[in-house]
Amino acid sequence: MKRSELTDADCPEFYRGYLDTLPGDADLLEMLERQHRNFPEFILSIPDNLMGHRYADGKWSVAECLGHVYDAERVFQYRAVCFGRKDATPLPGFDQDTWISGNPSREWSRERHIEEYQAVRKSTLSLFRDFSREDLAYLGTASGKTISLGAIGFIICGHQRHHRNIIRSRYLGE
Repeated sequence: MKRSELTDADCPEFYRGYLDTLPGDADLLEMLERQHRNFPEFILSIPDNLMGHRYADGKWSVAECLGHVYDAERVFQYRAVCFGRKDATPLPGFDQDTWISGNPSREWSRERHIEEYQAVRKSTLSLFRDFSREDLAYLGTASGKTISLGAIGFIICGHQRHHRNIIRSRYLGE
């Protein structure tokens, strides 16, 4: 599936900013795989002394921002497996700030971050490889909004890219 195949009906407005970080010709599985290869290199490029850095009071540290990426991907995986199995049960949202307070990622080394990321993304890839085009068109409800399974896959990619861009600009000064 290509990013350009998604319509407004596939994705709530809230998530479109994540989708907009991706090229229109992006192929879902290729993007998931490319990020799986490249994101660990990005994590390694972050100096150890900046993992605990916060660019402003009340903002997450770099390590917490990375932990949030993994948590969110897991939430999106759960939504994807439910939709892929045609479960019409409306799914709840999650409070990212509550979740970050219980996430141990702020204490991890860069290598541990890479290990966690690779485990989560490998699971995402395994899940999405088996979805058919018909599966990707399935519309479910999450956080009170209608969303397609295909959009969830692209949101995973766009959400990661969004936070990578934030880390680069606000934390690393690139």
